[in-house]
Amino acid sequence: MLSRIACLLTSSLLLGQVPSANLKTIRSGLDQLYPSLNALYMDLHQHPELSTKETRTAQKMAEQLKRLGFEVTTGVGGTGVVGLFRNGKGPTLLVRTELDALPVLENTGLDCASLTPGVMHACGHDVHMTVWTGTAETLVKLKRQWHGTLMMVGQPAEENVVGARAMVKDGLLTRFPKPDFTLALHDTPDLPAGKVAYVEGAAFANMDSVDIALYGKGGHGARPEVTIDPIVLAARVVMALQTIISREKSPLEPAVITVGSIHGGTRYNIIPDEVKLQLTVRTVSPEGRKQMLDAIARVAKAEAAAVGAPREPVVAVAESVDYVWNDPPLTRRIASMLGRELGPENVIAFKGEMGSEDFGEFGQAAEVPSTMLRLGASEPKQFQDAKASGNKLPGLHSARFAPDRERTVRTGVEVMVLSALDILGGKP
Repeated sequence: MLSRIACLLTSSLLLGQVPSANLKTIRSGLDQLYPSLNALYMDLHQHPELSTKETRTAQKMAEQLKRLGFEVTTGVGGTGVVGLFRNGKGPTLLVRTELDALPVLENTGLDCASLTPGVMHACGHDVHMTVWTGTAETLVKLKRQWHGTLMMVGQPAEENVVGARAMVKDGLLTRFPKPDFTLALHDTPDLPAGKVAYVEGAAFANMDSVDIALYGKGGHGARPEVTIDPIVLAARVVMALQTIISREKSPLEPAVITVGSIHGGTRYNIIPDEVKLQLTVRTVSPEGRKQMLDAIARVAKAEAAAVGAPREPVVAVAESVDYVWNDPPLTRRIASMLGRELGPENVIAFKGEMGSEDFGEFGQAAEVPSTMLRLGASEPKQFQDAKASGNKLPGLHSARFAPDRERTVRTGVEVMVLSALDILGGKP
């Protein structure tokens, strides 16, 4: 019997189901810390700010870091915040959160619903900031267990994917210590709270926003024969673009071309001179990106030539962001550690997605290993009920998105602190 108990205990330890001293310490500290984190979350949720306008939010994050003894610099890349906690010799770890919210009218019914009409933290950046703050505070308390420099970055303007690049351009990697690793997380309603997911390789896609201006020869809608109708031309272009994916792209490498906007014409019986299209293009490799953008320009020009358009279309990339590449060795290392600490059933392998994120800009600009983890945010019973019924819970960017606050925040802090200790916890 004793040998069987010993065997079971050993098995449990191997599976990570007996919390380590670090995890026990983190959880004990969170019991004391959570009330203040909850108050911070509620404040952030009630006072969301749009991209590039995050002045109050940035000040709030800077105050949190100053209170903990960080060297704090504000106004980096706009409203960005950088905090440094130097703790002896060792690597520099960049830990990032986003500051901005979305132009969404909240419909959650929460007691801490947004007080700013038409603006909401519908993507969970309030969760991220709360976890980020809890991570910083916990790591300061555990400073005897790690060595190096903790670089906490509050990034503006993630939703319009310009903030990370702006911070790099403003000297993030030259005015401050260059990171040796970068780390972040993003919540997801596709997992119940209490679980965390990881993706090796491409976690989020390249994103390019493309404008196409198509030109015709306007006139009376009753006499189309004396015009060159750019609305018909636009319809041809929209349909032809879809064949790039179905006939030119390998089905083994994902890509998306979506026409999200068409603008042309002013009245029922007037054929306009011009129609404008707006596209989003998603790819997962530099080669795939070039192929898609080249093909879009070729198709638009060819369709215009086919109808005898008076001018060649103008095709321009309005904004773009590179994919998020999770360094496979670093990601496997952290996932393995989290499996031991939290239990393997709570650490899930995910597939990448075609959404976009600009966190990858930091790791790519610094040329260092980087990873972004996914944090479960759905209330577990609601998640299971929705899965059983085939229904979908409100997703990111939804007016009804409301994470399971306490479980999500607690798990996020545990995950980020454990990951930081894994990276910084070696001998100096």
